Amino acid sequence: MRPSLVIVGAGPRGTGLLERIAANAPELYAGSELDVHLVDPYPPGGGRIWREAQSPLLWMNSHAEDVTMFTDETVTMEGPVRGGPTLHEWAGVEGRVFADRQRQGAYLRWVYEQTVAALPPGIHVHHHPRLALRVEGPREGRQLVWLQGRPEPLLADLVVLTLGHLDAELDEEQRALASYARTHGLVHLPPDFTADTELSSLKAGESVLVRGFGLAFVDLMVLLTEGRGGRYEGDVYVPSGREPVLYVGSRRGVPYHSKIGYDWTGERPPLPRFFGPAQVDALLARPGGFDFRRDVWPLVEKELGFAHYHRLFTAHPERTAAAWTDFEEKYAVADPASLPALVAAAVPDPADRLDLAALDHPLDGVRYRSHEALQDGLRAYVEADLARRHDSAHSPDLAVFLGLLSVYGQLVRLGDIGSWWHGFFSYLASGPPGPRLRQMLALSRAGVLRFLGAGMTVTAEDGVFRAASATVPGVSVEARALVEARLPHPTVERTRDRLLRELHAEGAAVTAEGLLAVDPADGRVLDRSGRPHPRRFALGPHTDGRGSGAFTRPRTGGPAFRQNDAAARSALDFLRRLSLRTAA
Repeated sequence: MRPSLVIVGAGPRGTGLLERIAANAPELYAGSELDVHLVDPYPPGGGRIWREAQSPLLWMNSHAEDVTMFTDETVTMEGPVRGGPTLHEWAGVEGRVFADRQRQGAYLRWVYEQTVAALPPGIHVHHHPRLALRVEGPREGRQLVWLQGRPEPLLADLVVLTLGHLDAELDEEQRALASYARTHGLVHLPPDFTADTELSSLKAGESVLVRGFGLAFVDLMVLLTEGRGGRYEGDVYVPSGREPVLYVGSRRGVPYHSKIGYDWTGERPPLPRFFGPAQVDALLARPGGFDFRRDVWPLVEKELGFAHYHRLFTAHPERTAAAWTDFEEKYAVADPASLPALVAAAVPDPADRLDLAALDHPLDGVRYRSHEALQDGLRAYVEADLARRHDSAHSPDLAVFLGLLSVYGQLVRLGDIGSWWHGFFSYLASGPPGPRLRQMLALSRAGVLRFLGAGMTVTAEDGVFRAASATVPGVSVEARALVEARLPHPTVERTRDRLLRELHAEGAAVTAEGLLAVDPADGRVLDRSGRPHPRRFALGPHTDGRGSGAFTRPRTGGPAFRQNDAAARSALDFLRRLSLRTAA
């Protein structure tokens, strides 16, 4: 019987792993036979999230030129570079277009088909459109992968879990809200993937409370407006009459920052500078471990500040009061306490200084006397954000974006650092396309969208849901429908994925944040003693090695590509040695 590899999850992460298997097989597995079983109820390539069968109104959140499934020389890996087209090159669309997700699904399907075609003749791929239920087997023996509706298990010498984003059971608060809704005939839609959420219970003209102002909200907004027949005529929204009225708030109370709408020119900041491999090595070597806020965040903050001021001094020197070389020398040795004075002396206009705390909480201390005043204030905020993010006079913002990408690539090595950083990164670097924010403004002016403010709270009382916020003290809004516009948190303990729950019950380690613990070297699943499983791997957002997305911007060293390559090489090496032992 020839060796067998089972990959559970055939979306972009599973496809990326398969691409690295194809790239490394000529070196590590030449002339040998191998069965690769892809297990996923959705089509290979796009998987569930990026499947082609979804609304054409839903866009990608990245420019087409910033999306690739192929490695380049910036990726630090042992395997060979196998280049390929970006989404914009493949689809023949303008680079700065925000393509719809159907087109991205078609691109991913093509990448999958090309990858299968590139495999050596002895490697055979089989897709099983089923759900994987559990994995059994001894550490030193073949694994059994049981599939829904299949009486016999798949036999696997190695199993790799590339499960992507996971559904989750409701937490205590969500269970209480759901129970209240059932008892009082209300509508409660918990955290979910918006494209999969049944929205028909949200009726035309009714008030709907929405908690969450990120990308899940943008999808919800689109499906409940254009998706119900509304249209835009320039900056004016023309309702169909089928829309509900959306009252949206969140912890910050503002939407994620707009995507930047101009290109980089000139000298790039030399990154990493203050948070690179040496600093990560030092953090990992600490006998007592490290604390993110105490030990990591100061390094991140200094790195982002360096990117910001490097750009300000080199591209906009007229807005500075010192020479860059002098400022850089002092900045390098300054501690957090002395940095504000150094910056104030060298950067006269406070608007040119980087204030990450103010960026993270733009409505802190801001109060409005009424909801109507808040609407005017939030529209002004969004208009200012759009103007700034499309004006190259503020190009230090783009430098900070590059700094965020650099930092993200380093943080991958630290494992599970908690959820705050990922939210902060998404808020600053992964916000909606500018046109979506313009639509948001049009919906606000049309009265279809109403802002609630920051520090949003939700209570269930008197037979309704009530929302309030710190931004408009003493005022609340009531509704008979509540939508939690955010993705489920990918914890192993609360996942609806039976396979992961059973792995955890058997002894697989889970981090404090509830993520599956894996070996940072190659993604092998760790047990509770820290021992890596020789035959089980896991890659993706359900692990503490989650890294960035399964596809990434070209020429940014994509951490996911590095992880895929390491896992593929480790798997092929194991399978080759197994094949040689079997032949002997």
